[in-house]
This record gives sequence, C-alpha cells and structure tokens, in this order.
Amino acid sequence: MEQLKQNYYGSLCTEMYEILHKEPPKDELEFYLSYAEKDMKILEALCGSGRFFLPFYERGFDISGIDLSEEMLRKLREKAPDAKVIQADILKCDIEEKFDYIFICASSVALFTDIELCKQILAKLRGMLKTGGKLVFSVDTIENKCEDDSDYEVSAEVKTKEGYDLILKSRNFYDEKSQTQFMPGIYELYDGSKLLAREEMDFQIHLYKFGEMEQYLKEIGFTDVKTYSSFSKEIAVDDQCEMLFFECNNC
Repeated sequence: MEQLKQNYYGSLCTEMYEILHKEPPKDELEFYLSYAEKDMKILEALCGSGRFFLPFYERGFDISGIDLSEEMLRKLREKAPDAKVIQADILKCDIEEKFDYIFICASSVALFTDIELCKQILAKLRGMLKTGGKLVFSVDTIENKCEDDSDYEVSAEVKTKEGYDLILKSRNFYDEKSQTQFMPGIYELYDGSKLLAREEMDFQIHLYKFGEMEQYLKEIGFTDVKTYSSFSKEIAVDDQCEMLFFECNNC
C-alpha cells in the first residue's frame, strides 16, 4: 500500500479545493498585499493553486512561488502559464535569489506538525530574505480545537465541471500533548452510484499557544517580530483568537 504523504494535496483534494476556494478572503488578501511594493522581489511559499499568488501576479508584482504539490501547481499554471513557480520541497530547493518579502497565507505554517522541521523551514526562508526583508505568515491557535469524532462523516460535497459528485468524508481528533489536530480525509468521485476514484489524505495541523511561535522565531534568529490577532493588525495579547499573525523583520 502506498504510504500517505502528510498534508499532500492530491488530484481529488486539489479539485475540491479549486471548487470551494476560488477566491481568497478579501480581508486576508488585503493583509498580505499591505506589505507589498512594486519594486519588491516577492515569494509566496506554499503557493498552492494560486488563490493568493494570482492577485499579486495580476497586479504586476514581481512574485515567485514554491509548492510541493505538482497537482496544485498544474492548476496555477493553467491560469498563469508565465508564472514563476517551482515544484519543490522548501528545504531541498536551491534558490539563489534573495527576496524583500516572503509570505505564507491561510495558516499553512501550521501544516508542519513536526516543530523541529517547522523551525528548519522558517530558518530556510529567513535565509532567503534580503537584509531588511519581511517574512509574514499566520498560524491557527488552540481556539480551533475540534471535538473528537467516532467515525468518518461527509463534510463536503461538490459537483465537478464534468458533472461528477466529489465527496469528502473526514473525522477529527485532537492530541493535547502535541497540540495536533488530526483531520484525516477520504475523497471519493462518483458518476451516479459508480465510484470512479478514491483518495485518502493524512491532514493534520499544529495548533499554537500564545508565545510559542515567538520563541521558535527567536531561536532561528529573528529579533524583531510583531504578533497580531487580526487582519487589521491588532497587537495580540493572548491566544483567545482563531489565528495569530507574525511580521518578522530580517534585521
């Protein structure tokens, strides 16, 4: 049996993502756009199928992207064939260019549930910043804990452009010790009652406490970090919010 890749977006997962998330949330997009200037070299890490990348690209920003999922990047290239994107593991990629601004949207940093790996990735991105550059990202907090489910239940159902039914069955369980929210999923594609394809996903995220990420950022060399509790950049004072946002200046 093929081993599942943690948090890897396969073909059916990508298809459902494209249908459900055609546009970025306006407030989140404006948050990340607020750091961008036209003369900047910009990188979106974990750019996926381009939900945030494309608004930057369409506004004329000099933006590059990197993602591990070949399926997600294929969708992005269909929309923007000339986009500067590479399919690679961040830790293994060799990008010589330095950037003024790197961002990771949609709390995707929380996908790295191995904290040492997470710190390595953030350190790698810090090394890709110019002096004075910024790394901006968000994470989900422990406010997002879900009640444990006893079994898989249908959590989403969409129609594909071919008229097929694409169904996601998922379940939730939370590990207090590791602060990991597990959300394994099963994607099934049907033509009527006929099962055409099936895909499993090992989806999990680390839920953060206030002060936790700040410590990790300090360990990898960031000395100037601002922590916000909202897209309007309110200074965070605790983790009684769904997301924490980090503005990391590479001094």
